[in-house]
Amino acid sequence: MTTDHVEPAVPGGECEREPGPSDSLRTFGAVVQALREHAGLSRVEFGELVRFSKHTVESVELGRRMPDESFVKRAEEALGNTGALRKAAQFLTRGEAGLAAWFRQWARLERKAVGLCTYECRLVPGLLQSEGFVRALCENEIPPLSDEALETTVQARMERQRLLRERPNTAFDFVLEEAVLMRRLGGTHVTVEQLDLILELSSQRNVTVQVMPTDSEQHACLSGPVRLLETPDGRWQAYSEGQENGRLITDPKEVSRIHMRYARLRSQALSPRDSASLLMRIRGAL
Repeated sequence: MTTDHVEPAVPGGECEREPGPSDSLRTFGAVVQALREHAGLSRVEFGELVRFSKHTVESVELGRRMPDESFVKRAEEALGNTGALRKAAQFLTRGEAGLAAWFRQWARLERKAVGLCTYECRLVPGLLQSEGFVRALCENEIPPLSDEALETTVQARMERQRLLRERPNTAFDFVLEEAVLMRRLGGTHVTVEQLDLILELSSQRNVTVQVMPTDSEQHACLSGPVRLLETPDGRWQAYSEGQENGRLITDPKEVSRIHMRYARLRSQALSPRDSASLLMRIRGAL
């Protein structure tokens, strides 16, 4: 999980590092303004062409508003069809409190994806984390988070988790290392709550949870965590995250290699039913 004011990153890509409007919004707005002025159009005239008010145009140009797809399409047509705005719009991210700057583009893609695949060997994935687990992560962060940053992070994680319930037609697949489930972060009570939540979420038709047993003699993802998603138009993208950074991977060959590893890992992990049985045994032993 993971700000002029910078707070540390909490594992999972979800903690604030960028206040207010994001740099990408300001940059996009400056490009719109430069192209508009180059075309000799006032904000009123440009607004009439794109069918948005002068105030909306101003908000976009100043980086205060995320332009919707119709604004980008009409602005592109009105300003010469250079392709600059369409390409720039792909990298727009909101200044969303509680989400790391590098994670926001991936979070936007998640909200539209038809399939999400996650392998974790470090901690419970953000979409499966209980509130107590998130608080324990934040409380263990070095240097310590401020009270405000901690609460903002918890709220952002819980809000993001709504995807699992609000997108029943999206397939969510998770593979977790057994060691992740054995770690008692936050104490026994938090661990029990976390295991109960994973069991509850895995009972949904659109959620599959598999456990990679510690004693397995084969492992296809020893290079680290994996995140993959499928877009509505059938394209696959991947995401890789380190201690203080994250990278969206769109190169088809690189994404294909990661996808192959994840597919092999799923065949090596316990079945969903056996995984649920192991989760219940771990819970019963606490």
